[in-house]
Amino acid sequence: MGERIMVTTVFAISWIASTCWACGCAGGQETPRQDAPEIKPVDAVLERLNKITSELTSYEARIEYKYVQPLLESESLHKGIVYYTRSAGTAALRMNFNARKQDDEKEQKYVEQYVIVDGAALPHAERQFKGIWLVHLDYPLETARYYQLAEPNATSAPVDIFELAGTNLPMLGFTKTRDLKKEFDAALVGPEKDGSNDFIQVHLKVKPNSIYKDDYVSMDFWIDKKLGLPIKAVAVKTEPEPPYGEIQEIRFLNPKVNTGIDRKIFEIKIPKGFGEPEITPLPSKRTQE
Repeated sequence: MGERIMVTTVFAISWIASTCWACGCAGGQETPRQDAPEIKPVDAVLERLNKITSELTSYEARIEYKYVQPLLESESLHKGIVYYTRSAGTAALRMNFNARKQDDEKEQKYVEQYVIVDGAALPHAERQFKGIWLVHLDYPLETARYYQLAEPNATSAPVDIFELAGTNLPMLGFTKTRDLKKEFDAALVGPEKDGSNDFIQVHLKVKPNSIYKDDYVSMDFWIDKKLGLPIKAVAVKTEPEPPYGEIQEIRFLNPKVNTGIDRKIFEIKIPKGFGEPEITPLPSKRTQE
């Protein structure tokens, strides 16, 4: 799906910081009882994540995403905005990129959009889509692509949009704590590492048997203590081989948490001039619909 879609990886890692620190789950933990087993600070952060993400109703922030290729001595910077909303058992996620700067060139308009919605929201004259889908709108190429992420939910339970998206994007940090700890060794990094007391760094090292072992070496994110929200996150990829692993970095600007988002933002309209959407169902659904 291209390198830019992987920005969601770093976004999700940063979310561990934003959801937990916004509620003071690290650094301000309660003192455990004398007879209670000792809880590691990083474990407390991850445990708190489950509760906070379950209470999240909306998130909006400007983002700056940088993709660095050390071997080629090249980097690209994309700017945009991310939206998330959840209500009445339904959820949607949208990332709109509107500008790009390549190496030393001037910043230019460059529009790409990624949207995760219920299939019923997808426009198509002759088909009905079921389940949850990822939509990629590439304005420079004038193409639209639909990727199915989940089949229709057979139960009345609300769909966890981050959990199901994790296989394709992946959406680390929004998944269950036990899944995150299964894939990574997590640790809090002291402020003495960068000489600053204003931020806290969290380091995630990919385990040898992790499902992400072929894609990533490690991930880090930084939290602004005063704001209680993430300001930056960095992921190091496995290719090319170290020390030239490509790097993904994302910054969050002016975040708005649980302030509500107009559902119209998640509406999908195929612009004029675009061809028919390229449709990729799940493997078990390719011969259906």
